[in-house]
Amino acid sequence: MDVVMLSRLQFAATVFFHFIFVPLTLGLSVILVWMETRYAISGDEFWKRQVKFWGRLFLINFTLGVVTGITLEFQFGTNWSRYSEYVGDIFGSLLAIEATVAFFLESTFIAVWHFGWNKLGRKAHCVCIWLVAIASNTSALWIILANGFMQHPVGYTINDAAGRAELTNFADVVFNSYAWGEYAHTILASWTLAGFFVLGVSAWHLLRKSHSDFFHRAFRMIAPYTLVLAIILAFSGDQQGKAVAAHQPVKLAAMEAHWHTGKNVPFYLFVWPDPANEKNSVEILGIPSLLSWIAYDNMDAEVKGLLDYPPSDWPPVSEVFWCFRSMVALGLIFIALALAATWQRKRVDICPCLLKGLVWNVPLPYISIMLGWSVAEIGRQPWIVYGLMRTSDAVSPVPAASVGISLWGFIVVYSILGILDIYLLRKYAIKGPDAQEA
Repeated sequence: MDVVMLSRLQFAATVFFHFIFVPLTLGLSVILVWMETRYAISGDEFWKRQVKFWGRLFLINFTLGVVTGITLEFQFGTNWSRYSEYVGDIFGSLLAIEATVAFFLESTFIAVWHFGWNKLGRKAHCVCIWLVAIASNTSALWIILANGFMQHPVGYTINDAAGRAELTNFADVVFNSYAWGEYAHTILASWTLAGFFVLGVSAWHLLRKSHSDFFHRAFRMIAPYTLVLAIILAFSGDQQGKAVAAHQPVKLAAMEAHWHTGKNVPFYLFVWPDPANEKNSVEILGIPSLLSWIAYDNMDAEVKGLLDYPPSDWPPVSEVFWCFRSMVALGLIFIALALAATWQRKRVDICPCLLKGLVWNVPLPYISIMLGWSVAEIGRQPWIVYGLMRTSDAVSPVPAASVGISLWGFIVVYSILGILDIYLLRKYAIKGPDAQEA
């Protein structure tokens, strides 16, 4: 493989490993805010026990997430220096704000929160977790604003003399509608993941009649919260799909394996794309005009097909299509599970099959988020900044062998950290609240 593909694989590996930790941090911080606010208002020690138990898991995840995230920004200099030279004036400002404002606020107050249980009053301690949750979710905002510029570049001009893009309107970059749609979808997905994490851990203990009251109350609290989030997440995905149709129509065509431009385009429930022959080998159960309506809210709308674009501008069609369809299928599973959990949450004996399903479901939201980001990033190819700079022009002039060696190094180290995270989360989740208090 050449240096471009190796650099892409290295960045993908580090981002995906890092994103094992990010969504749970974002989502669990909000749940901790909810629980500790109840404790701060009522003084009920039960909620303090809840916060301490889930807070231990949050801290494990946060710590390893910080470790895996440090290397990401360095790759813009080591692997993607030409990209940094070309759009660093815009991209760099967003990353700088994330690091100097959101991350430092988050890391400072998580320490105060962790060590301040016996040193701060209930309300002052609760303020700390509020600040941690706000900072962590704001940190994600600045990162996604940077990604949003790559997906839909705005607020810049090309300086031909300097040979780079330069920032002209910071407000346009910050209020980029495409980026805010991405942010909403990512945050909702992260909060939903955390809801299913709490449901899965609670279900494991309920199956074993372990700390039944503790975990039943957590289950009862989180089930409707997760259901609401899963439904809103689906609507958010629909809106982001419309943004893709407006700004990246070739990505939409790949997501749907849509080859020929036309109006009143049907949506096929079962499709098997055949990019080599520029067609679909299977198209079953087409719903008339549905794709036109999904993309543009108009059943008569024209949807551009892949054949309207040069093949050099196509993303990898099969990969984008299957990642998108798999993500949607998992989203339907999540709504069904959350609905069943909400329906059964007040029962003394919740259906064992549902509890087992929730336990086995724990890794699926992670997979779904990874699939979603695969659609976003692979679907943007061959552009690193859509319509402005190709990925092949953005890579650093370094030997492919050097990137290959560092890629394997990252995979080994990050695999160890990933295994450690899963081991520690499983260990302390299984031990239950009594071990935490001890």
